[in-house]
Amino acid sequence: MKKKLLPVLQYFFFAALAAFFVWLSLRGLDKAKWQQLKDAIDRAHYWLLIPVLLLLLLSHWLRALRWKQLMEPLGYHPSKLNSFFAVMIGYFVNLGAPRLGEVIKCTILARYEKIPANKLVGTIVAERAFDVICLALVFALTFVFQFDVIDSLAKSYIYPLFENKSGKVSYEKIVFLFVGLIVFLLLLKFLFSRLGHINIVQKIKTILTGVWHGLISVRLLKNKPLFFAYTIGIWLLYLVATWCGFFAISETSGLGLADALTVLAMGSVGMILSPGGIGAYALLVQETVALYHIPKEPYGQALGWLLWFGQFLSFVFFGVVSFILLPRINKTKNEKPADNIA
Repeated sequence: MKKKLLPVLQYFFFAALAAFFVWLSLRGLDKAKWQQLKDAIDRAHYWLLIPVLLLLLLSHWLRALRWKQLMEPLGYHPSKLNSFFAVMIGYFVNLGAPRLGEVIKCTILARYEKIPANKLVGTIVAERAFDVICLALVFALTFVFQFDVIDSLAKSYIYPLFENKSGKVSYEKIVFLFVGLIVFLLLLKFLFSRLGHINIVQKIKTILTGVWHGLISVRLLKNKPLFFAYTIGIWLLYLVATWCGFFAISETSGLGLADALTVLAMGSVGMILSPGGIGAYALLVQETVALYHIPKEPYGQALGWLLWFGQFLSFVFFGVVSFILLPRINKTKNEKPADNIA
């Protein structure tokens, strides 16, 4: 009973989380602001979603090729198309049931490529581990190329946390934070060493171990430069797709590629926070765009929702197409030997 109830509770939790972020994104709109947002969206250049979709499609294709490469050390060589279809169906399923998409795409290859699904779990962990590293690098590059913006943000929200009432640096607060960090690390060490038998501690250990094994699994690849080329290509395409999306709104068309780096960094966090990024992605994008002196309402909101819609559309459209084509292409492939014999 508990096993059946848990997925239902998870579904409602993620649905409620998505609704909360949507509310946060739109909570300040009165009737006049709603009309301004509607006008901004109505005036958007929707044809620019076409190159955005094509760029995202290419990034998904590279992701499928990278995943395929991770299977080769295991002795499996699935077709490129089946790998791509599985990736897209996984994205599509994740929109409604977060994390289930990872299970589904493994199940699909297990069915059509005769690869044991449990053998693919490590490849998924490896993918996610490198995506986390790439996201960290995106933030690092954002800090380098957008230092003025980050510094302005820090002065507004972070620096005040370490100042006293007179506006000077509070060394007491800094020492308190440092001591707190040490206590936190010691507590983690205690939990891992003394409470390793507890279920949640074991799960954390398993996740951390899986991430580490995922990272070092790359050493088994025959063509390591190609793997890194795929990884860089995926994130470069994300960046260019974001930049192209700026031109959909006249007021944001002046933002450059370096600005797209900041939006990509924050938007990626939004995609993690809620299912399919709904609400959270638009919220973080509109807050980020405001740093460039572009009115958050309505232009930041319009851009955030349009960029999110472009990604959502790619998941839905290519996911549905993959659902349709996957059995048909594999049926044709399986029938060819019989036709040749006849």
